[in-house]
Amino acid sequence: MAEETQSITTRHDAEIDPALWWRQAVVYQVYPRSFQDTTGSGLGDINGITGRIPYLRQLGVDAIWLSPFYPSELADGGYDVADYRDVDPKLGSMDDFDRLAAAAHAADIKVVVDIVPNHSSHLHPWFRQALADGPGSPARDRYIFRDGKGPNGDEPPTRWQNHFGGPAWTRVDDGQWYLHMFAKEQPDWNWRNPDVRADFLETLRFWCDHGVDGFRIDVAHGLAKDLDRDDLDDYVVMSTNDMPADGSHPVLDRDEVHDIYREWRREVFNRYDPPRFAVAEAWVRPERQYLYASPDELGQVFNFEFAKADWTFDAMSKAIDKGLACAERSGSTSTWVMSNHDVPRHATRYALPQVPTGEYHQIANDWLLRDGTTYIEDRQAGALRARAALMLEMALPGSAYVYQGEELGLFEVADIPWDRIEDPSGLRTSRAQSTKGRDGCRVPLPWVASDV
Repeated sequence: MAEETQSITTRHDAEIDPALWWRQAVVYQVYPRSFQDTTGSGLGDINGITGRIPYLRQLGVDAIWLSPFYPSELADGGYDVADYRDVDPKLGSMDDFDRLAAAAHAADIKVVVDIVPNHSSHLHPWFRQALADGPGSPARDRYIFRDGKGPNGDEPPTRWQNHFGGPAWTRVDDGQWYLHMFAKEQPDWNWRNPDVRADFLETLRFWCDHGVDGFRIDVAHGLAKDLDRDDLDDYVVMSTNDMPADGSHPVLDRDEVHDIYREWRREVFNRYDPPRFAVAEAWVRPERQYLYASPDELGQVFNFEFAKADWTFDAMSKAIDKGLACAERSGSTSTWVMSNHDVPRHATRYALPQVPTGEYHQIANDWLLRDGTTYIEDRQAGALRARAALMLEMALPGSAYVYQGEELGLFEVADIPWDRIEDPSGLRTSRAQSTKGRDGCRVPLPWVASDV
């Protein structure tokens, strides 16, 4: 491992080429709506981030990654985007964003923004036009609409369930159904449509022109789809460990998705000086992660094996080896992440009983998501393990992606009242299952010690 580590760090030393800053960076994830509220609205805002740039510089981070701040009805925490080239007026304006980018750059901090290309909001103008123009229209072809099954077309095209519970298809007034791998307010784009491909190129250029240095790509493995086959019901639309290894899944990790990212590299990223980069959120088999991190495509991919690892030597060691192997195979550098807006905070995960990988998340769910606690946090152990893990992460070659509050050793907030739940994975689950979703890691960041 030592020789492999040395080769990676030497080949991608940012001191040799400053344009490669992201290969050995500490990237701090900001969830804008819960970071810093400057207006008393109850929502964090763009100016709140700008005001904390001195704090972030003091932490020593190289970049900030902003989760979605676009116009949205918040059906899924902002990942239902109604306008990809604007700021949600509840959070600020484009002028506010430009001031944020300028302040960050003045502090030698890069800016990375979230791009959500698998689906839009149902409030997006193009989806509204698709509904209005009807079956067979060019507008409808920008999304994935299909006729239903059964004598009257009143059965969905497949039996798929979406990520948050319930059918992955919703029927519209004219009888057709549209696909949404997530909430019904998040219709999936049709990436075979040239309008969609061209519009996202324009979105990427827009944010590059506003000072963005890189992108985090949401559901990067989900864009390419093949629904013209008769075996669709043999699959699910959620990433699993038994996904095909040959890129043949109908809607996830298909080989054609890499044509899209090569186009982004060719038509956008490499046309700027320095070239832009992106990091893929791709929950795929470890042996296929490297494809997304190719220098001809996005540049990096999250090593989620590290995020899933328990606090045991074997689990951590295997996750590190897989991350290094992925980086070596792709010609990129490794990425290390332990917490983000989608998973329980690692201080809590490490404070629960550590069991072999594969069983751990069930235990975490029992504690985090069910009334009548089965397991109680050992917060002393969790805090010590989280601190040690963070030191380990910072010592590893490659980039470290840290989630807001990790520097404080924050634990998951598991006792959010039911009437305050916002996450669709909680709202769409029955009380009997007691699933409260991801809100526990998205609560407002405490800026005063008494708030912790």
